[in-house]
Amino acid sequence: MSIGFMLALLGAALATILAGMGSAWGVGMAGQAAAGVVAEDPDQFAKVLILQLLPGTQGIYGLLVTFITLSRIGLLGGSAALTMDTSTGLAILAACLPIALVGLVSAYHQGKTAVASIGVVAKDPNQFGKAMLFPAMVETYAILALLISILAVSNIPVAA
Repeated sequence: MSIGFMLALLGAALATILAGMGSAWGVGMAGQAAAGVVAEDPDQFAKVLILQLLPGTQGIYGLLVTFITLSRIGLLGGSAALTMDTSTGLAILAACLPIALVGLVSAYHQGKTAVASIGVVAKDPNQFGKAMLFPAMVETYAILALLISILAVSNIPVAA
């Protein structure tokens, strides 16, 4: 197994690990706030659940980039590029970093924003639509990072 192949695997792993950690962190924070609201007003369960789930998307994005990466390097349904050169492995690692790093940071901040939005719903359930826009704005940057990682990983030539 070459260093290039191991670097590519590291990129795939970081995409899942870091974006997943951010999502777990964000969903956890928002879940604590949501539980408090539901304890006081069980009728708000659906609204606060939606807000709690928003930071979870970054983990899904990281997983998607990991699947694409593993497929590109031949670990899923192909012959693994075990002799990949170091520069290709570094390129794949670099291509995975946008969703890994932005996923980690944006999920955390989306969780904090979701907590604030859950507070809005607790005070006035009719403001749910407006409250949902705040964490959704943070999602924009996760989507941009996802697109960059997918485009980059998909366009790096990998010789098997």
